[in-house]
Amino acid sequence: MRAGDREHWPHVILLTQRHQAGSPKMIRGRHGNAALLNAIVRRHARKHRPPLLWRLRRRLPWLGLVSLCFCGIAAVAAAGIWPGFSRLEHVAVAANLPLQGVPATALVGRTSVIDGDTIEIRGQRIRLWGVDVPESSQLCKRDGKPWQCGRDAALALADWLGTRTVHCTGRTRDQHERVVALCRVGGEDVSAWLVDQGWALAFRHYSLDYVAHEDRSRAAKRGIWASEFQAPWDWRHEQRQRGQEAQQPGTQQPGNCVIKGNISRRGERIYHVPGGEYYIRTGINKSKGERWFCSEAEARAAGWRRSLR
Repeated sequence: MRAGDREHWPHVILLTQRHQAGSPKMIRGRHGNAALLNAIVRRHARKHRPPLLWRLRRRLPWLGLVSLCFCGIAAVAAAGIWPGFSRLEHVAVAANLPLQGVPATALVGRTSVIDGDTIEIRGQRIRLWGVDVPESSQLCKRDGKPWQCGRDAALALADWLGTRTVHCTGRTRDQHERVVALCRVGGEDVSAWLVDQGWALAFRHYSLDYVAHEDRSRAAKRGIWASEFQAPWDWRHEQRQRGQEAQQPGTQQPGNCVIKGNISRRGERIYHVPGGEYYIRTGINKSKGERWFCSEAEARAAGWRRSLR
């Protein structure tokens, strides 16, 4: 009897008795009883054969593993889409794999600082990963006076990098087709240094890698945290809006009339004079009823009041 037939042994005695009782004569000879038992066991196995998948799993033990891997790949491929940065790209970033359109090899060399969060290596513009620095033309307010915080951030980065060699590993590309990369110099993370020194904010929209660094620099009031400032992403948004408004007819400053008559969200009419805190960031949109004034007396006569700041 074969080893695989032993599991049917409990049925052998009963089937043998039935077969012998109904048979007119016994099988004789040296192998007669063995042949009879084997025939009975095979007949029973055919009646109680397990399902096809179970038999395949026993014969092909790797089939389950292959199926599991296939399902996993299909799930990843069917993942949703992140605006401008898909989940598959997030998987590649986590695994430190090269993304489409990003240099597969590290960018290494001396750098030129373009602004606080953009450098250049051998003609390749690189946006630093996970941080946002005030723009070069952006002003902060320190000790009650305007301060070119964006310019100083870029100068501080240039001084710190000096002529040292920088190693950058591409992560993705931004909307301006710049490589976004994690850069190190002397083993130190450049983005982490910027945030630690208070020159940059953690760019939470794309990464949470530097939130703890930001908390420490804010508590210590380093860099821009010692001043009043607008988050760089909010500042850029206002600049874009102002540029769009400037293209609308009637929004340009007429002659020497420099007083801005603004209407707030609550409908309050407020005018701003040059040197005021909100003068620079205030735009004029005539479609909303806003206008320019040539004197404060003209503004008050039209129903506007002066800004308190």
